[in-house]
Amino acid sequence: MDAFFASVEQLTRPTLRGRPVLVGGLGGRGVVAGASYESRVFGARSAMPMHQARRMVGAAAVVLPPRGLVYGVASRRVLDTVRAMVPVLEQLSFDEAFGEPAELVGASVEDVEEYAMRLRRRVREETGLVASVGAGSGKQIAKIASELAKPDGFRVIRRDEERPLLDGLPVRRLWGIGPVAEEKLHRLGIDTIGQLAALSGAEAASILGATVGPALHRLARGIDDRPVAERAEAKQISAESTFPADLTTIEQLRDAIGPIAEHAHRRLDRDGRGARTVTVKLKRSDMTTLTRSATLPYATGDAGTLGATARRLLLDPREIGPIRLLGVGFSGLSDVRQESLFPDLEQRAEEVADTVDTHVPVPDPTTDAGGWRVGDDVSHSGFGHGWVQGAGHGVVSVRFETRASGPGVMRTFPIDDPELVAANPVDSLGWDDWIDRSAPAGDDVGHG
Repeated sequence: MDAFFASVEQLTRPTLRGRPVLVGGLGGRGVVAGASYESRVFGARSAMPMHQARRMVGAAAVVLPPRGLVYGVASRRVLDTVRAMVPVLEQLSFDEAFGEPAELVGASVEDVEEYAMRLRRRVREETGLVASVGAGSGKQIAKIASELAKPDGFRVIRRDEERPLLDGLPVRRLWGIGPVAEEKLHRLGIDTIGQLAALSGAEAASILGATVGPALHRLARGIDDRPVAERAEAKQISAESTFPADLTTIEQLRDAIGPIAEHAHRRLDRDGRGARTVTVKLKRSDMTTLTRSATLPYATGDAGTLGATARRLLLDPREIGPIRLLGVGFSGLSDVRQESLFPDLEQRAEEVADTVDTHVPVPDPTTDAGGWRVGDDVSHSGFGHGWVQGAGHGVVSVRFETRASGPGVMRTFPIDDPELVAANPVDSLGWDDWIDRSAPAGDDVGHG
């Protein structure tokens, strides 16, 4: 998918189409999770510090917090659409997957191109989102082809094109070459995939390791016979958050861990399994990381039990140092879930423990905006679904629009207007019929 997170924002908020959109953290340590193509022309890109991207784009930048729930639903519809043509998919992320359609075995380049066009057209018709498709003799070539096809295109790399194309590409473009391996190769004067391919197998193993070296050497020579296969179930489900300012008290950590544990639990709930082990990750201001785990006597999907366990694992920043990132992970996943025998008692015990110290809330930068922040989904009894474009000085400005509405009008309200309430962000997709059909029983696809 092309610029997936930003494209979903532009799809559900039509006013943003054609504008430079940045999705990611809004605080001083925020990182870009997604950048629209309109923002990329200024040099902005994913994984860049948000302050740097905003400086590059300038005043025209539209910066929004991520809406993971919306991206998850959009991803599922995209992949359902693709699976209607390609039953077996190897999903790499929200927005990327490999397929190996049986009907393309032995097909001509023209047949593959026609297939790619049909696939892209179907995704666009079913979701309103843009996909780019790359095809080749193996995963490595197909992945490179899809990158060359972006934005909004398709590219089929023929067998006789593979080596000339690979040989001239930077070695970092090879799947599996990270910054450490890239630096090691650069020091030896190996800058392109072709130069890596020219080494002997023994030389590649000596430089990159006995296991990884030969595999990367084969890919560099265009040899890639890895089959497409559905990926195994996740062994751990987690969520984490980096804070705008370091947390310095245990009370702040206790306040912060609730939403993070809830986010991880929603993922666990959608996965349909229970967890036996709870892990808390604490990254200190000096970038060192501490983890603490607790294993329950049974696997459970009970949010209260898992959340209470996570809170008990917290350490006091006054003893270990300020905390910049907090994460909660669930592992020991099992299809056999035993609900807590005494969930109310366990939660009450944790609540009592939490009240031992004086409550100190985490500073909230949106306090002077009545709790609203830019990007929040809202609903008004008279105007329907919208999103917050600005808030402060006692008022909030809302743009009322969804995917189905087209560009909408903006209205300004008093911050405490009782008719303005928080809304389910998935409603901005306007896919009610599809969500009702696709959601398995008990799957809360749009709330939280």
